[in-house]
Amino acid sequence: MKQEYYKYIFDEILKMTDDGFIVIDKDGIVTNINDQYCDFLGRDKEEAIGHSILNIISNSKMIDIINKQYRDEGMIHKFVEGETKEVSNDFLLVNRSCVFDEDGEVIAGVAQVKFRLQTLDSAQKLMREYSELQFYKEEYKNVESNRHSFGVMIGKSKEFIKIKRSAIKFSKTDFPILITGETGTGKEVFAQSIHKNSSRENKPMVSINCAAIPYELIESELFGYEEGSFTGARKGGKPGKFELADGGTIFLDEIGDMPYDMQSKLLRVLQENEIERIGGTKTVPIDVRVIAATRQDLQEMVKTGKFREDLYYRLNVVNIEMLPLRERKDDIRLFASYFLDKLNCKYKSLISISDEAFKCLTNYSWPGNIRELENVVKSAFASCEDMIINLSDLPSKMVSYGDKYKQGEISEKKLKSLVDNYEALLIKDALKRNEGNVRATARELGIHRSLLYKKMEKYEIENIHHVEVY
Repeated sequence: MKQEYYKYIFDEILKMTDDGFIVIDKDGIVTNINDQYCDFLGRDKEEAIGHSILNIISNSKMIDIINKQYRDEGMIHKFVEGETKEVSNDFLLVNRSCVFDEDGEVIAGVAQVKFRLQTLDSAQKLMREYSELQFYKEEYKNVESNRHSFGVMIGKSKEFIKIKRSAIKFSKTDFPILITGETGTGKEVFAQSIHKNSSRENKPMVSINCAAIPYELIESELFGYEEGSFTGARKGGKPGKFELADGGTIFLDEIGDMPYDMQSKLLRVLQENEIERIGGTKTVPIDVRVIAATRQDLQEMVKTGKFREDLYYRLNVVNIEMLPLRERKDDIRLFASYFLDKLNCKYKSLISISDEAFKCLTNYSWPGNIRELENVVKSAFASCEDMIINLSDLPSKMVSYGDKYKQGEISEKKLKSLVDNYEALLIKDALKRNEGNVRATARELGIHRSLLYKKMEKYEIENIHHVEVY
């Protein structure tokens, strides 16, 4: 680049910057000053350039900097009264230095100044942006903490409460956890809550669905790869999920679908607490808490040789068995109301569910569990009329299932009525044969006398003989 080009570049930099710049030669004569500094001083360039710096800044230290060959950084310079454009704006932050040539001789001095008001404006702007960023960061953290926490979990059934209490207790350890249960029972929600309730909550939780990743990619996804390890490998390589989760938690969803040969590699990682990238030559230590989940029966898979026994016991240090929704009937109404409330809030509506629809939801078997229930509520919400979800808005398979349930209920009541009538008839006949003697009747029927009295009261049997022997 030609020598004269540097002057144009230097001039452009002086125009662009928010700072003030001034340059003097070794005799203290100003050779350059930018417009920003001139404006601060209330002087024209012609008053400065070609004259001693002391003419415009009478208490300048620039000549001393050149003579003694040193630099000042972050110093505060207060101007003599009347030497700045604004009387109230009379000090600034300055960096000053002498300039040497290739022979080590001083050829000039340069000063960069930070204007106080501009610096404060910049600082305030940065603080506002930082505060806003911190606000959103804290809000996001609060939302995430509330979204995945035991405190906001839906459920009041005794068995569910028992499982939740166990999970809260387990979350305080670093033991591997295996969460088992049917699809849609909330295994990942529990995993997230365990992480949020642990000492690792401020570290990442990384999830990977072992069933959703192609066989040829699962190793690179878990353990990463080095640059050039295979065709199409990213430049610089890529860390795997275990590296990304270092210090935190890794959630291995659908672990039962992990290929058998990958299971041995995973076992080694869990035993050694280190990984090795594909194409790598060194191991990387990791500190990761493992939570695995599956809808499959791993014990049966171990018996049939589809899952490694040693890996199973390594993962199954603590087991949480999720309940299917059909075993949480008391919670079905809670979930349905929760999903409906979310939809009402989102779409600013006031749709409700009829009692008949609630009964149908409660009586259904829910093979898809909570996930299926949410989808059913969404579908009914979209199709309902008159602001209320009725039986007609529910899938026909659910209504027919409810009809069968009712028929079974009627048959059960009919059977119970027949049994009660037959029992009442037996008691009446026995009383008649024993001429109203309650003790003798109870002895004949093989029951205690007090129980006989209760049954007589239940079936409204009047003892017309009124005979009692004590």
